[in-house]
Amino acid sequence: MFKTLINIFRVPELRNKVLFTFFMLLIYRIGYHVPLPGVDQHSFQELAKNQDDSSAAGRLASYVSLFSGGNLQQSTIFGLGIMPYISSSIIFQLLASVIPTLEKLQKEGESGRKKIQEWSRYITVPLCVIQAVIWMSYMFNSSRQGGVSLIMPLFQRHYALGFWMMGVVSLTAGSIFLMWLGEQIDEYGIGNGVSLIILAGIVARMPGAIGLLSQQTTLTGQASGVHQITLGKIIFLVGCFIFVIAGSIMITQAQRRIPVQQAKHTRGRRIYGGQKQYLPLRVNHGGVMPIIFAQSLMLFPGVLFGWLAHGSGTGWFHDVMVWFNDQFSAGRGNNYIYILTESAMIYFFAYFWTTVQFQPKEMANQLRDYGSFIPGLRPGKRTSDYLEKVMMRITYVGAAFLCVIAVVPSMVTTNLGIDIRISAFLGGTGLLIVVSVALDMIQRIEANLLMRNYGGFLSSGVTGGKGKRIKGRQY
Repeated sequence: MFKTLINIFRVPELRNKVLFTFFMLLIYRIGYHVPLPGVDQHSFQELAKNQDDSSAAGRLASYVSLFSGGNLQQSTIFGLGIMPYISSSIIFQLLASVIPTLEKLQKEGESGRKKIQEWSRYITVPLCVIQAVIWMSYMFNSSRQGGVSLIMPLFQRHYALGFWMMGVVSLTAGSIFLMWLGEQIDEYGIGNGVSLIILAGIVARMPGAIGLLSQQTTLTGQASGVHQITLGKIIFLVGCFIFVIAGSIMITQAQRRIPVQQAKHTRGRRIYGGQKQYLPLRVNHGGVMPIIFAQSLMLFPGVLFGWLAHGSGTGWFHDVMVWFNDQFSAGRGNNYIYILTESAMIYFFAYFWTTVQFQPKEMANQLRDYGSFIPGLRPGKRTSDYLEKVMMRITYVGAAFLCVIAVVPSMVTTNLGIDIRISAFLGGTGLLIVVSVALDMIQRIEANLLMRNYGGFLSSGVTGGKGKRIKGRQY
């Protein structure tokens, strides 16, 4: 491994790409701590400390911050993160399945992809403005309820409207700048720029979690506090972390390989074709998207029933609000209603996203056009039905794994009394993003090394540098 790291810096082109990516991420982390102009940072920190993270709005801010590269609980120029650009990209992916013009652009290759990406940039700007206005309205309404003023006295007296406009423009400019950083990494660096920004935001939370773990650790063998962690729990956490990481890599790389036979062609005295190949179908075809959709929508029932309970004063609405407030509601133990509902939504979105992204009819037509077929099946409709049937079956397994990953952190928190900021690294959306982006980065570095006759990270001395390779990110 150390030899491979040295080889990376021996290749000038690869070294420049890695260093460029590193400095772009360093710029992102510096801007992450640049405050919004005109905001009283001391008052904002006090408000953030007193804010209820168990509420739906607090959990929404924490959840969005996890995979957006920003932090809605901090008044910085990168507060929105890269989330607006991700939202616009997802919107165009969904629209491409129902709008023929976008579908035709997707089939045009690189030129069509660049056109769709350009439209995504245009849509990102109004999304940034809308999210910035909502965020500022929510935070300042919370400050009025808490009796705290977040605006500096100078702006509060004379330039209140200008302060609002400056805040919206700053948040929008910060999100657009992050989008530009991601595109620069795509062009001049190595890896997917947007994914690396999200990865940097997630990994940056790890030192704080480790520090919190050290503060709450006791070596006496008896836990004296609510979140006191004994040596046995630490060993369990380390083992569970290794097991979950290994399982995430396995399910991310898992494939169902369909045998494909190429037809033979006779040209003159030579026979071409006839090779046997495989068509890989990914088990977790939806990647992290089903969890993102499911956990995002699970926040809205708690908000809705909380509003109904506050307006009507009916106890039934309050009970339903508690059921949908979290996986494990305080004082109620395991909230199985929430778990079952979230699992059902993960299954739904896993099949929905697979249906949107996986086109068996088009794949069967491509096999027929290239003179290939699946042994025992006629080209065309029979092949299309078979591919759809296989994908529906393996999606069931992939969705089951996503359900387990989504529930693991809260189960560890409830049953072992470990802070959620520590157990969050044992599963959920953040873990899948880290694993998939890390695999993609290793695959890209290996590809650059192999082009210059260097061994990759998984090369083995026994096999003479011809070990198996990582297949890369699978969504």
